[in-house]
Amino acid sequence: MGLTSHSTGTKALDSGLVIQRQNAEDKVIALAGNPNVGKSTIFNSLTGMKQHTGNWPGKTVANAQGRYTCEGRTCIRVDLAGGDSLMAHSAEEEIARNFLCFGKPDAIAVVCDASCLERNLNLVLQTMEISSRVVVCVNLTDEAEKKGIRIQTELLSQKLGVPVIPTVARNKKSLPALTHALCRMTQRTEPSVYHVRYPEPVEKALSILIPVLQEKTGGQPDSRWLALRLLDADDSLLGEMRHGLGDDFLEDKNMKDALKQASDLLLKSGIDTEAFRDLITASLVAEAEKLCQNVVLMERPVYQFRDWKLDQFLTSRLFGYPAMILLLAFLLWLTITGANYPSQALAALLFRFQDLLTALSGRLHAPEWLHGMLVLGIYRVVAWVVSVMLPPMAVFFPLFTLLEDMGYLPRLAYNLDKPFQCCHACGKQALCMAMGFGCNAAGVTGCRIIDSDRERLLAILTNSFVPCNGRFPTLIALIAIFFAGMSKGLWSSFLCALLLTLMILLGIGMTFAVTWLLSVTLLKGMPSAFTLELPPYRRPQVGSVIVRSIFDRTLFVLGRAVAVAVPAGLLIWIMANVTAGGTSLLELCASFLDPLAGLMGLDGVILIAFLLGFPANEIVMPVIFMAYLSQGTLMEPGSFAAMKTLLLSHGWTWMTAVSMLLFSLFHWPCSTTLLTIHKETKSLKWTALAALLPTAAGILLCMLFTGACRIFALIG
Repeated sequence: MGLTSHSTGTKALDSGLVIQRQNAEDKVIALAGNPNVGKSTIFNSLTGMKQHTGNWPGKTVANAQGRYTCEGRTCIRVDLAGGDSLMAHSAEEEIARNFLCFGKPDAIAVVCDASCLERNLNLVLQTMEISSRVVVCVNLTDEAEKKGIRIQTELLSQKLGVPVIPTVARNKKSLPALTHALCRMTQRTEPSVYHVRYPEPVEKALSILIPVLQEKTGGQPDSRWLALRLLDADDSLLGEMRHGLGDDFLEDKNMKDALKQASDLLLKSGIDTEAFRDLITASLVAEAEKLCQNVVLMERPVYQFRDWKLDQFLTSRLFGYPAMILLLAFLLWLTITGANYPSQALAALLFRFQDLLTALSGRLHAPEWLHGMLVLGIYRVVAWVVSVMLPPMAVFFPLFTLLEDMGYLPRLAYNLDKPFQCCHACGKQALCMAMGFGCNAAGVTGCRIIDSDRERLLAILTNSFVPCNGRFPTLIALIAIFFAGMSKGLWSSFLCALLLTLMILLGIGMTFAVTWLLSVTLLKGMPSAFTLELPPYRRPQVGSVIVRSIFDRTLFVLGRAVAVAVPAGLLIWIMANVTAGGTSLLELCASFLDPLAGLMGLDGVILIAFLLGFPANEIVMPVIFMAYLSQGTLMEPGSFAAMKTLLLSHGWTWMTAVSMLLFSLFHWPCSTTLLTIHKETKSLKWTALAALLPTAAGILLCMLFTGACRIFALIG
């Protein structure tokens, strides 16, 4: 689940899947498979697109489409979200399942991991029950060979009756065979020759339903599979059946009678709905095991010693959490150190261009108010956002993606599964929370990988408790000005990173606390279990990571920030330059907010700056400086020393700085995140609650801290 233009914002929020055919002869090829088996890498190699790939399960949240030509035919390849089964639970798994069932793809490629083929064959067998046009792609054969695993693909092909193609997705030389097999499969007309044999009562029940279904649907989709799903009584799938096969599908008298007869037969055999699902699952597992008996050859121990030793350290009870915290601190230190000078250089360049725009405005004799709105308002805010956001993102996102490529993120979810279980939530929330460090909107969209609606909502409502990239500039500036400024050089950046890590840990702690509070009040329920496969540690593709992070992540998020910075710049200029009774609107609003701000250890200027920073958190500090300096445009005094002098002259103390840090960490999400929450939940109520929860937490913490400090001062 990458932070991309398709995984954040409104583009990622479509719940349907529409195939974009250019003509009727286009062939549609679906790409299915378990999570983390290399589907997106294969998709990119075949289509030439740049769908984001990663080394952790459940990444593909959006369904990508790409076109390519094979044997003179135009093919549309659809990369579906990964799933372990067609008995779908999450929203994305349902979309993938419904497309395979009712989207009528001309061929289906089921991608498997060669190192755990037996588990992956479960999905293969279910897919073959839907369609006879299946090609099995056994990917990651190089990883399997490193572990001493060899797959006899020809033997497996003979057993299944479909092509089985070994591939190494990163090596494009292995993919033409897959492409040609799929192209030939689009012309196949023979029915599947391989079916799972279920227990006798189930087979008898199926024999009652299949003839009726065959007559009703014409075998599209496969009648045997439809019969299994009807007996399974999956409500979500029944709804899709009505949509795909007609409203009268289940209302037909013969259909009703056959279904009742089959259900009664199962009940007489002691098989209710739950037992039926268990039997189906057990049969699939047993069949997969049987298939792999002679197909998978173990030449030496499966598990690499290196991976085992790393997991002993990174996932241990003793070292797992300290390693996680130290790694986070190290990433933040690299981000702070690496982004400092590029940020200054970029700011100098952009503001030099502002001078050129001012000179041009003078030559054109533009009205002062027009120059103020366009140049000093809109352009200056945009330039500020770009210079502050771009360098840290250009450092942080590649570093974070390297961890993803190396396979560390599933270990993160494993380590945090226990705390989330204690909060009656799902361990997958850890992955969504980690994505929130880059962009909370991406974290909210990423919650689609969580199966349970209750747990998905918990993750959405609490994602904003961890700071996104937009809050880092304010946090870093305040830490550097008031707490790390006593140190010099390299030690200063280390201290700044350490303090920033502690603030982030506070945000994670609040995430746990609020998740628990919601799970015992508004969203009561027990935590669900989930299966998490730890992928092998892999050498990251550094060049690809850097390019993908810059163009697919950094520039997109920057574009989003620029888009909202334009109206924000206009509003800020109006607030600072339009007066009423000789006082600017900004000063009037600040005075109005002073009483509330005083209780929080802040002042009205700080609160109005946060309100004006609703489109983009990066402009909060510049708005504060602009108000203090009584200027009509965004200002920054220059050095940290000058900033500290200005803040102290306006009544700031270390207590004010701490309150500011707390409120920077906990306040309403930005406009893009709230829009994403509304699109995901389709509810104004939950969107409002998502804004209220961090804001209430921030106000309460600030009041408690300020009150405690004042009591202590009175006692002293």
